[in-house]
Amino acid sequence: MASQIELIKVLRERTGAGLMDCKTALLENDNDIEKAVTWLREKGIAKQAKKAGRIAAEGLTGLKVEGDKAVIVEVNCETDFVARNENFINLVKETTEVAYASNATNVEELLEQKNANGVTIASLFDDAGIKIREKLSLRRVVVINKKPEQVFGSYVHMKGQISSVVILNGGDTQLANEMAMCVVSDNPSYASIEEVNQEELAKEKEVQLVAANNDPKFASKPEAIKEKIIEGKVQKHFQDQVFTFQEYVLDPSKTIGQVLKEKNASVVSFCKIQVGEGIEKRQDDFAAEVAAQVSASK
Repeated sequence: MASQIELIKVLRERTGAGLMDCKTALLENDNDIEKAVTWLREKGIAKQAKKAGRIAAEGLTGLKVEGDKAVIVEVNCETDFVARNENFINLVKETTEVAYASNATNVEELLEQKNANGVTIASLFDDAGIKIREKLSLRRVVVINKKPEQVFGSYVHMKGQISSVVILNGGDTQLANEMAMCVVSDNPSYASIEEVNQEELAKEKEVQLVAANNDPKFASKPEAIKEKIIEGKVQKHFQDQVFTFQEYVLDPSKTIGQVLKEKNASVVSFCKIQVGEGIEKRQDDFAAEVAAQVSASK
């Protein structure tokens, strides 16, 4: 039977809680480790409630691509300092592995999944929250599947700040990885012009046609040439949004579309996840905070 000191050591490793907290937890729960973990977690949850108003906009993405399946998860914390913490990095890695191994397709399902030790992801987050002492959250999980004949490409930027996955028809893994890097660099909204809403396309074509008709030189051109001119103007309008119209990062003299054509490949889809996108970060007013503390101390 394990000694009290050994039990305290195990409990500290499991929860990161202080020595006296672990000792109290064991005394309150008849030296039952699992009950003591739950007891400490409950205490930690009570502390976490005070953090509910905090904004967790930093963090990391986790990416795993293997076979015909890829997963990307986003795990948030409050500070970039914690995002570099080994415990946080390990939490992201384990969450990613469990996400890949499971059939979870959303955050709620993934939180209920268990790791190899039978611990749920939700419990791992609770334990890490106690240990790291910041608000942690599993924000997103994206599952991407491809057909056997298709090709996956992936890219991780800034050690996990951004992750991307691309699926190609044709080409090879090297080309697909290059395309995934271009997705991060160019930040497109659509893989091809075919994905753009048809009403939006028609509206832009009408705008360009009206503008062109005000040019006397345009009116004198053959209809086939006019059509190509309008098509070019529409493409230029959507250049920043459509992936195939954008510059190829490794050779800016070419577009993505030209490179894909040379390689007899096409983009089926892409996914890019960037940490904290869409979250409004809190702006601390340090001077106001100091003034408030001085005022309170008077």
